[in-house]
Amino acid sequence: MDGLLPTDLRRDFPYLDQELNGHPLAYLDSGATAQRPIAVLDAERAYLEHANAAVHRGASTLVGTSTTAFEEARETVARFVGAGSREIVWASNATDAINMVALGMADASAGIGGPETEIFRLGAGDEIVVTEAEHHADLIPWQRLAAKTGATLRFIPVNDHGTWSIDDAASVIGPRTRLVAFGHVSNVTGFLAPAAEVVELAHRHDALVMLDACQSVPHRPVDFAELGVDFAAFSAHKMLGPTGIGVLYGREHLLDALPPARTGGSTITTVTMESASFLPAPQRFEAGTQPVSQAIALAEAVRYLDGLGMQRVHAHEEALAGLLVDETSRVAGVRLVGPPPGSPRAALVSVDVPGVHAHDVGQFLDSQGIAVRVGHHCAQPLHRRLGLRATTRASAYVYTTADEVRRFAAALAEVRGFFGVGA
Repeated sequence: MDGLLPTDLRRDFPYLDQELNGHPLAYLDSGATAQRPIAVLDAERAYLEHANAAVHRGASTLVGTSTTAFEEARETVARFVGAGSREIVWASNATDAINMVALGMADASAGIGGPETEIFRLGAGDEIVVTEAEHHADLIPWQRLAAKTGATLRFIPVNDHGTWSIDDAASVIGPRTRLVAFGHVSNVTGFLAPAAEVVELAHRHDALVMLDACQSVPHRPVDFAELGVDFAAFSAHKMLGPTGIGVLYGREHLLDALPPARTGGSTITTVTMESASFLPAPQRFEAGTQPVSQAIALAEAVRYLDGLGMQRVHAHEEALAGLLVDETSRVAGVRLVGPPPGSPRAALVSVDVPGVHAHDVGQFLDSQGIAVRVGHHCAQPLHRRLGLRATTRASAYVYTTADEVRRFAAALAEVRGFFGVGA
C-alpha cells in the first residue's frame, strides 16, 4: 500500500473504535456517509470556539477573520478538484447543487436573465440526456426541467450488468442534445463512467455536461478542468467532511450567466422595489446565512486527504475493490451486481441473495457487527432494469481493512443458511 496502512489511520477515527452488537465494528457504508477524522472534528470546533461570525456582513475585525477563513476554505477545495475559487459554490449537499443548475436553467428558459442565459434556454425539440443508472438526485431535477420547458428527457440504457459504454452514449447524444448529466461512478455498481469521452461527444454537439462526482472526488484524483465538464457536484460528508454542505462546480463564465436558483441577502449588487441585479459567481448563488463552520471542516478534510495523497488513496481502494469482488464472488448463491470480476470498479459491491430480502441480509450482517447499506440506494430505475427491488451494498474507504472485507464475505456466506434458503 506504499505506506497507506488502514490500521494506522484508524486511530484518527474515534467512531471506528466501538462494538456493534457485541462485535468489533466493520464500517462498510462509506458510500452513504464517511466517518470524520479527529482533525476535521477539531477544525470545526476550533472555528466555532474562536472565530465564529457572520461572513461577508459588516466590517468588524471578527467578521473579517471569519470571512477570510471561509474564503480560504473555498480556495482549498477548489485546488483539490482543479478549479478556480470563483468556480466553487457552496450548497447544502450535492443534491442541492444539481438542483441549482436545473432550477437556473428553468428560469433561463422562462425568460429570466439577459442574452447571456441563451445557452441555458430549453424548449420543445431540445433534449436532456441522462443514464438509466442515475441516482435520483441526478434524475428527478432533469425530469422536472423537461416538464417545465417542453424539452424531451432521454436516457442512455444500461446492459444486464447495469453498465453502459461510450457507444451506448453515442446512440443517444445527438444534434438535439442540450445537456448531458451522468454519474462519474455509480453508487450501486461501482461502474466508472468514460467521463472524458462523454464530455468530448457532448461538446461536439454544443451540449453542456453535468457530472455527479459524489462517488469519485472522495476516492480518486479528479480534475474538473482536465475532464472538461461544465458543471459538477459532490458532497462533503462522503469525503471525511461534515453534513450540511456540498459543492457545485461550474466553469466561471457559465456560473456568471446562470440565473441564481435562490435569491436574497448577499447575492446582489443593486435592489429596487421592481428589480435586482446580482453579483458574479460564486456569491450570486449563496443567498442567506452560509454553512461556514462546515466549509472550514470540509477544507480540513481536503487537507487530510491531500496528506494521504489521492493516488495512494486510489491505489488502496483499487486493492480493496479487487478483494471485495473476489471474496463476494466466492459466496455461493449470491449475485454480484455491476461489472463482472476483472473489470475496473470502485471499492463497493452491491449483492442480491435470492430468496432473502436485502433488508434481512443487512440485519443479519448488522448482528455480526458489519454496517452496510440496504435498499434501492436512490436508484430505482437501475434496480428495476436489473430485475431487483433492493440490494445490499458494502462500500470501503481509506480506513477499511482487508480483514473487514473478509468478515463481510464470511458473514454473507451464512445468510442463506440462517434464513433456511437453498440446500
